[in-house]
Amino acid sequence: MGNFRVGIIGAGHIAEKMALTLNRMEGVEAYGIASRSMEKAERFARLHHVTRAYGSYEALADSPEVDLVYVATPHSLHHPHVRMCLEKGKPVLCEKSFMLDSNEAEDVIRLSEERNIFLAEAIWTRYMPFSRTISEIVGSGRIGRPMMLSARLGYPVAHKERIMNPALGGGALLDLGVYAINFALMTFGNDIKGVTSSCTKAESGVDLQDNICLVYDDGKMAVLAATVLCADDRQAVICGDEGYMTVDNINNPLHAWIWSKNHVLLETIDAPAQITGFEYQVRACIDAIREGRIETGFMPHSETLSVMRIMDGLRKEWGIRFQEY
Repeated sequence: MGNFRVGIIGAGHIAEKMALTLNRMEGVEAYGIASRSMEKAERFARLHHVTRAYGSYEALADSPEVDLVYVATPHSLHHPHVRMCLEKGKPVLCEKSFMLDSNEAEDVIRLSEERNIFLAEAIWTRYMPFSRTISEIVGSGRIGRPMMLSARLGYPVAHKERIMNPALGGGALLDLGVYAINFALMTFGNDIKGVTSSCTKAESGVDLQDNICLVYDDGKMAVLAATVLCADDRQAVICGDEGYMTVDNINNPLHAWIWSKNHVLLETIDAPAQITGFEYQVRACIDAIREGRIETGFMPHSETLSVMRIMDGLRKEWGIRFQEY
């Protein structure tokens, strides 16, 4: 079996990280890079060791050599780019946030199912083995009965156009809050009976700082925060009646610590060595495609829709409507 060839649509920072990952994976080739400018695509290909450059996204999607397309364009372009690839019969891994809203997500998932073509969201933390380790420890009774978690993520990135421009699907929620929501769902599940929240907005109308509380049917609570105005510790704390677990970084968890209820450190757990962390989602896609599946169990279509609907509800509460811009 030859190398699995991945093409990348969009030549920004996240595409660079994916190219680096692909180049270090066995049995995988960073085959194509597409930009709206051939010059930019050729420069990216030279710098990041990609086999072929394409001067349009459609040209890459038309290439019979490409086995999987990774969509790394702004949020607002995910829907047309994913739909275009699926219509051309190409399997797709689309960067988070998957779409602007659940209507767009439902549309491309329906197309994936109708045409029996693979589609997945590239929310990398869902695919990491260490994320499963965290969930397994929480479910094992090591900290007793888990009842509350907090998770937060913040970077000082409000100067970036993709953050401040509502026409690009900007704001803290789709860029950073999505990680906190996914962390809560991975750890506590989906049986949510209520959501309360608040946010602060920029003059452009996007959300700058978010505070989100998920209340579960069994009384569990997840308190989440995201900000594009400042750096924070990126940590999570999962609390039980016999102790608690701290996680170093919900955006790329590498270390966790188990504490007694008396705040004595009991154990340190470290993630396995990784290339960048992106390799797990790529491998999951390859396995699913070769097995003839249209989704991956790490982030099935139903789970992507759950996250999108939670974020739809939050934006509705905050009065943020991307389609107005």
